[in-house]
Amino acid sequence: MSKIALPSPLFEDPVYSAPTDPVIIWNDIEKCWWILYTQRRPSFADIGVSGVHGTKIGIASSKDGLKWIYRGVLPDLDFEPGHNTFWAPEIIQAGGKYHMYVSYITGIPTDWDCERHIIHYTAVNPWHWKFESIIPLSSNRVIDACVHSIAPGKYKMWYKDEVNQSHSYAAISDDLYQWTLLGEEINDCPHEGPNVFELQGKKWMITDCWDGLAVYSSHDFFHWVKQSGNLLQGAGKRNKDNNQGHHADVLVIGEKAYIFYFVHYQLQADTAFDFEKQYAVIQAAELKVVNGSLVCDRDKDLELSDVFTRKC
Repeated sequence: MSKIALPSPLFEDPVYSAPTDPVIIWNDIEKCWWILYTQRRPSFADIGVSGVHGTKIGIASSKDGLKWIYRGVLPDLDFEPGHNTFWAPEIIQAGGKYHMYVSYITGIPTDWDCERHIIHYTAVNPWHWKFESIIPLSSNRVIDACVHSIAPGKYKMWYKDEVNQSHSYAAISDDLYQWTLLGEEINDCPHEGPNVFELQGKKWMITDCWDGLAVYSSHDFFHWVKQSGNLLQGAGKRNKDNNQGHHADVLVIGEKAYIFYFVHYQLQADTAFDFEKQYAVIQAAELKVVNGSLVCDRDKDLELSDVFTRKC
């Protein structure tokens, strides 16, 4: 079988051209891959930062990883009236259900002064979500949940607390419904978008520190050591990969791992950067562990046979 490289970018939103905060799942109902993401609206006539609010959760699907089809947005997530804001979905499967933890803001604020909460939904079919609860956490300005199984019947959540210096805080649960606050966990610098995964015998966390992605490792999901050097700093060489990588998800298949990140690509090298009005794309690359460190060569073509021909 000949090698086929995945496209770069992997996906572009055909409506607003700014998919961000991706998570990738296998849809058991449709038997295909889904990318769910924050559907930012930079092409919308925004006021202040309204272009990053009022966002829905977009969906792209693919059976082969080469061609991604925009499927619209998740319907019927609103649990209160109005046009509201959804960011950064996190989705895991457990107990025969999908569980989604998504950041939520009432309405469409034009500035950053607003409450943010993490909302829990469940589904058997990922088109149809049931509102479960607003999760009480460490403040009223929390976003970017990551949930990972740390032991049989034990789950841990990491998230950004904007009241507390934009550090990562954590909570723990036995059932994915009731959560016990643990407190601050990653505090070396302000950051967002924590993502935790296991690869080659180690626990890893990446965070978006707005200078590429910071990397941490752990032996127990509680005590983290920061790695020297960030992933996805600066610009890559592939099409529309000419800026730093942001808020990523990691898919682990066997002993291999693949990172799905978004880029606010620069239309021209000398264009002044304004992320609130900037278009974005989703890119993919392989992660590797080399001499005990996590590395990523974003300029290397990612082969189709390495990823999407195998279901995780």
